[in-house]
Amino acid sequence: MSPHDSMFDLSGRVAVITGGAGLLGPKHAEAIAEFGGIPILVDVRADEGRSSAEELEKRFGLQDIAYEADITDHRSVESMVQRIVGRFGRIDILINNAAMTVKYGGAIREQYFAPFEDYPLDLWERALKVNLTGMFLCTQAVGRVMSQQQKGVVINIASDVGVISPDHRIYEGEGFNTPISYTVSKSAVLGFTRHLATYWAGKNIRVNALSPAGVYDGHTAAFVEKLSWRIPMGRMATPDEYKGAIVFLASDASSFMTGANLIVDGGRTSW
Repeated sequence: MSPHDSMFDLSGRVAVITGGAGLLGPKHAEAIAEFGGIPILVDVRADEGRSSAEELEKRFGLQDIAYEADITDHRSVESMVQRIVGRFGRIDILINNAAMTVKYGGAIREQYFAPFEDYPLDLWERALKVNLTGMFLCTQAVGRVMSQQQKGVVINIASDVGVISPDHRIYEGEGFNTPISYTVSKSAVLGFTRHLATYWAGKNIRVNALSPAGVYDGHTAAFVEKLSWRIPMGRMATPDEYKGAIVFLASDASSFMTGANLIVDGGRTSW
């Protein structure tokens, strides 16, 4: 192995990934596994989590990497962390990926995308509970483990709309939008990241954020065109294009980096 390869080596490192059954969770897990790590997919949707885990287990020879947990419930989070530590003996990486996103569906889909003037208080509170309180609970529980180890890496998934406002014009006629609950919570993720980066620096626990831009996931051609026009590179991201950033932040390649926000957005926030 060359010195350059060893910088990115994650062999044997245990990485807990919340929202493991979502769009990017399995890709984050794949990136960890490709560089020798052991990804643990955590999701409240047990069946979907196991399905994603099965593919990784077959491909990389892994076992027992799917765990069910409700990240908004303190007891559920504590139990999940205890089970993982009991099984693997340690947690080296935490990727706080879970969030209530624009794909949030079901009977409340229309309410979730309601205009600000009519935005339901219960959905605002639910989004903050998932996007922020869930991150708080998971980081607190895993942080205790990392503090005892005197080493760890936390990666908080933020968003380009945590840095800039969403362009509301691109959603006209699309039937969805980026609601204020998402924008505000993702902005708060950056403050959460900086606070813990300075708090844990003396314990060799690094805390950084990753801010992706729009990822293509079956959007209409009209929406893709409108968003792509606002991105200097002229297109949306593919789900695979954040794997390199995850490996960089999780590995020793970023060993002198903490409290930072890595923006991977095709240049959108550079306008």
